[in-house]
Amino acid sequence: MRSIWKGSISFGLVNIPIKVFGATESHSVSFRQVHAADGGRIRYRKVCELEDVEVPNEDITKAFEAPDGTTVPLSDADLDSLPLPTAKTIDILAFVPADTIDPLQLDRSYYLAPDGAGAAKPYVLLREALNRSEKVAVAKLALRGRETLGMVRVVGDTLAMHTMLWPDEIRQPEGIAPDSKVTVRAAELDLADTLMDTLGEIDLEELHDEYREAVEALVAAKLEGTEPAPVGAEREGGGKVIDLMAALESSVKAAQEGRGEGEKAPAKKSAAKKTAARKSTAQSGAKKTAAKKSTAKKTAAQSSAKESSGKKSTSAAKKTASKTAAKKTTAKKTAARKRASA
Repeated sequence: MRSIWKGSISFGLVNIPIKVFGATESHSVSFRQVHAADGGRIRYRKVCELEDVEVPNEDITKAFEAPDGTTVPLSDADLDSLPLPTAKTIDILAFVPADTIDPLQLDRSYYLAPDGAGAAKPYVLLREALNRSEKVAVAKLALRGRETLGMVRVVGDTLAMHTMLWPDEIRQPEGIAPDSKVTVRAAELDLADTLMDTLGEIDLEELHDEYREAVEALVAAKLEGTEPAPVGAEREGGGKVIDLMAALESSVKAAQEGRGEGEKAPAKKSAAKKTAARKSTAQSGAKKTAAKKSTAKKTAAQSSAKESSGKKSTSAAKKTASKTAAKKTTAKKTAARKRASA
């Protein structure tokens, strides 16, 4: 790969010389515009609207259009004289958890490589610090003629950077969601859960651009003068009012057949089982709560009975002791009388 930018990462007082490489490449289908009559290429020429003549690239410069429509020419020297600290520096501003970055802000992706032997150690230091903290770095940099935000993170053993849009460049989703009140039934959610479980996981490495392959096959067939192979039937488009439950059930069945799972219990029964399970769980919870309350009442009653029994036992013991003392006193009196009469 060829580097597209050279500069450095500013990490506090640590400076890391780096080279920037594009991390992605486009494989999308591109078409040329041609004259339908003879197939001649249609090209665009840069023409001065005042003189109506084509202008070569070396005679073209930049200009900024003011709100009133006036254009102000700006040369490269004018732009180079601007105080731009991030012109050749990725200036790290902070370290934040990755989930605090809204994916809507992410733009282009790049790989960052150390530039020179002396850059290896600070490069690895920043990489390991990011790994251990489980955070990403938010930075500012100037790239492709403009200053932008960037997010630096670790990909394998490499530092990667995603340029980011400024917060005021993200549109708010006002008026996008349904403005009417929509009620989703538990049975519909259960079917949606079943469909999600049936579809399962996916290996992203196995996905490919079927449209590009179809275009390439069509072009190859035309070059060979043969009929292009038939393509798969187009899926039905949206815009139709459908029975949501029926659509979900059909989707679950199709997903099960597609995964080779054969005939399974109908989706309605599966959804009903989930609903029944939830109700059973709720009822079980209620029974457990009632049982706990009943146990608590019994325990309290037993404690009260024990206390009452204890009190009764103490009272009986006192009465018995009192009777015994009375008997002893009577016996002493009788013995004294006998001695006196003798």
